[in-house]
Amino acid sequence: MSVSCRHAETEEKRTVFRYNESAGITSLDPAFAKDQANIWACNQLFNGLVQLDSQLRVQPCIARNWSVSEDKKTYTFLLRKDVRFHETEFFPLDTPRVVKAADVVYSFQRITDPQTASPGAWIFQLVDTLPDGRKAFEAIDDTTLRIRLKESFPPFLGMLSMQYCAVVLPEAVEHFGKDFRKHPVGTGPFRMKMWKEGVKLVCTKNPLYFEVENGERLPYLDAVAVTFIVDKQSVFMEFVKGNLDFMSGLDASYKDELLDKEGKLNPKYAGRIRMLGTPYLNTEYLGFLMDPKAKGAANNPLMKKAVRQAINYGFDREKMLRHLRSGIGIPGCKGMIPPILLPEGEKADYGYTYQPKRVRALLAGAGYPDGKGLPVIPLYVSESYMDIMEYIAHEVEQFGIRLQVLKIQPAMLRQFISQSEIPFFRASWIADYPDAENYLSLFYAPNFCPNGPNYTHYRNPAFDRLYEQSQHTLNDSLRQALYLQMDRLLMEDAPVVVLYYDQVLRFIGSDVRQMETNAMNLLTLKRVKKDKTAKRKRA
Repeated sequence: MSVSCRHAETEEKRTVFRYNESAGITSLDPAFAKDQANIWACNQLFNGLVQLDSQLRVQPCIARNWSVSEDKKTYTFLLRKDVRFHETEFFPLDTPRVVKAADVVYSFQRITDPQTASPGAWIFQLVDTLPDGRKAFEAIDDTTLRIRLKESFPPFLGMLSMQYCAVVLPEAVEHFGKDFRKHPVGTGPFRMKMWKEGVKLVCTKNPLYFEVENGERLPYLDAVAVTFIVDKQSVFMEFVKGNLDFMSGLDASYKDELLDKEGKLNPKYAGRIRMLGTPYLNTEYLGFLMDPKAKGAANNPLMKKAVRQAINYGFDREKMLRHLRSGIGIPGCKGMIPPILLPEGEKADYGYTYQPKRVRALLAGAGYPDGKGLPVIPLYVSESYMDIMEYIAHEVEQFGIRLQVLKIQPAMLRQFISQSEIPFFRASWIADYPDAENYLSLFYAPNFCPNGPNYTHYRNPAFDRLYEQSQHTLNDSLRQALYLQMDRLLMEDAPVVVLYYDQVLRFIGSDVRQMETNAMNLLTLKRVKKDKTAKRKRA
């Protein structure tokens, strides 16, 4: 047998999971895991103290267990003794390096260091301060870590599952400095083999990985390969041809080809492609800038609650999803919090449905009968949402509400929103951690942007009191009741127009096994298998 034949045979036996990242990856440093592309990559390379399962329950990871003090301010974590950092070609280790509590302290202090400039520094704002001015992360010994909070904060454990909180190898960070972004050394199920930015990323199986399933060491895959094709139609074609194993979400360029009118997989792809779906912790909405000090606020009709409510009542969300999204998602007829996080909210008597009579009554009460005297209202939106915005504009126009839909680049839109420069905009909020508090923090007055995520500059003292009360309420059911009250207040004041609660959609090849979905849309590949005997049918 020739050398080339033996090489081909070896390659045939390797299981490589291939996916595309159109948005590109800007860093493999978890300190900068701000967007989905970076988060997905870092999730393969790093671990944190805890992790979320597919039901978003907090589970052990580097920490084998933990305890919480009676006042819920002090967390003590006991670490596993078999978690080792990657051995890599670009940073070889003399002997396998076991993770110690001091490494966790280093990783967390690094996130809070202004010189790091990590966008995840906010996570640890609630951590207390030591006498030397550093945050209260303490390594009691090699396997014991203590974290002390200023005040109790029930979602804290869930926050520690974020990729910002991954554990890094201090020696590698010190050696590479800012270049750690392209020389990552973590403890994850895969280790980086090669990254040519904008072209390809290859991560190979970590033979030292500590997690075991059914007596077999994870991960099952030999490698993960990521490409960076920008054009979504080209990505779809590569997937259909069998050159990619996984595709996430829908794009207008191929939506009608892949799904039927009922939102189900096109029968022509049966046997070649499987579709997985689950509710997504992502609320799509329109936001109103409610700051009376904002430029033009004095003459802005959106400062009137009745006008905001009229827009909320002025279009049919169910029809919108049915015609423009093939029924994918849940109509946003309740509050800001996705139903999966606040089940009681589904039965609540607040929210907005299509009610023409109420629209007309609200406009008349605001001094704009049938829209007379109401100026044209600019609505700023990125290109991928133009169809939905134009639908809404068409629907509310019948009541005399004229929306001018203005297309703007996503980066520019985010900048304008964060600087409070536009009065009406499309936005979305994807949960950072699985707790309803994360959505309500968008409306807490001390969180006014640019210092926090309150992009609407909503202010309601009653809401703020309930929010602060919820932070000190340790009983889950009582805290949920407070969340419900806050959600009700928001809908009454209408600082937003909730459009829909999104859905995670994943498309995988027929030879892919054990792909999980979760409401955070986190890509976890350590349990995924590829059937070596099955040949994926190609188009």
